[in-house]
Amino acid sequence: MSPELELAIDAARAAGVLLRENYETPLEVDEMHTHDIKLALDVKSQDLITGKILETFPDHAIYGEEGLAGNQESPNQWIVDPIDGTVNFFYGLPHFCISIAMRREGKILIGVIYDPLLDELYAVDFDGPPTRNGKPISCSPREELKDAVVTIGFSKSREAMDVGLARYRRVAYRVRKTRMLGSAAMAMAFVACGRLDAFVEEEISLWDIAAGVLLVERAGGSITMGNSRTNQDKMSIIATNGKIPLIELLNQEDES
Repeated sequence: MSPELELAIDAARAAGVLLRENYETPLEVDEMHTHDIKLALDVKSQDLITGKILETFPDHAIYGEEGLAGNQESPNQWIVDPIDGTVNFFYGLPHFCISIAMRREGKILIGVIYDPLLDELYAVDFDGPPTRNGKPISCSPREELKDAVVTIGFSKSREAMDVGLARYRRVAYRVRKTRMLGSAAMAMAFVACGRLDAFVEEEISLWDIAAGVLLVERAGGSITMGNSRTNQDKMSIIATNGKIPLIELLNQEDES
């Protein structure tokens, strides 16, 4: 295990302890939006992760959902989502995680996604297969849409929700089941380990998916990313097991 991955795992597990201690307790809300919530705990979790990283690599950069830290001129950048699934966490839904990735000169090299309630840790190093709790994982072998389970994210803007609903109607008739989970990072981890066959979202931020992209690619999956059609500051993503023809279906539907 590389020192960078060992550090990311340590930071994710430490943040996981913090989240478990505060799960289903009274929480301080910093911002309450129509379709989102910002908690003081988000900031506390990111500060904990940031402290651990910069203590070891003081010249590295932090790019997180809750702000920047470190040397922003550094070629080494850590991408942090301190609670992916904050709304789930706030409502007591047991589906959220911590996501940490590191990229060097724009290339993602390591990734960690940690589910603190199930104590499941997904990790991928500079080389080698992705793992869950130390055991190698891979995407599902399913090839046909009729056998697939797909999750479609519904983002925070009305325009993105409309796109998501349209895609949901197209996909739902062709797959075995659809699911809505509320955590993009967990959805990516589930594609990487074969629990899901695909994840689609129109508006996504880098910290939501950075670790998951590397997990899915190393697990044999396929990633298609582009500019969001509904928010110029966001990206869109289609992550699949690399076998089901979901990307082709969505491209055909979008062109029609």
